[in-house]
Amino acid sequence: MGLQNAKPYSVKRANILILGLDCAGKSTLLYKLRYEDDFLTMPTIGFNVDMIEVGKAFTLTFWDVGGQKKMRELWSNFLEDTDGLLYVVDSSAKHRLEESRREFELILKHESLKNVPVVVLANKQDLPGALNAEEITRRFKMKKYCSDRNWYVQPCCAITGQGLAEALQRVATFARHYSKSKETFTTLKELSSF
Repeated sequence: MGLQNAKPYSVKRANILILGLDCAGKSTLLYKLRYEDDFLTMPTIGFNVDMIEVGKAFTLTFWDVGGQKKMRELWSNFLEDTDGLLYVVDSSAKHRLEESRREFELILKHESLKNVPVVVLANKQDLPGALNAEEITRRFKMKKYCSDRNWYVQPCCAITGQGLAEALQRVATFARHYSKSKETFTTLKELSSF
């Protein structure tokens, strides 16, 4: 195909990685996004994959990877070709926030995730004492760790679905822009190799 025929917005699909500690609500979020009903989930051993169409002819493939300690060692195997990261935080589990922040920091340092946009979901907002989005932004040092990429912190509740439509829209927009910039870069690289 000649470059003159290349259409802008030719990006049709993007891969979104869902990470976070065990019990943060990753699978519940994915089920709620996909089926819009309540689902009793078990801790994910391994991973779930689901596709959701967002807007016109744009499909997001979500990779929901288990967050137990043993599984976290395998996270790096899922980073290739990621167009967006959804990092889920249990906003009510203050005793695990530091652990979650450390894992978040580690994953962002990975070469495969360089410049990949991030949406942090401050989940379980329905629980008493849950930290709000501003507090999660501060505690997770978002401005420091995400200065090289698009990022957003979305308060949500996987059980009620509150905040999920906004999160989906945000991650889709970020992923579309990121995929387009990747595509442009690849085209430029191909042109310069002539």
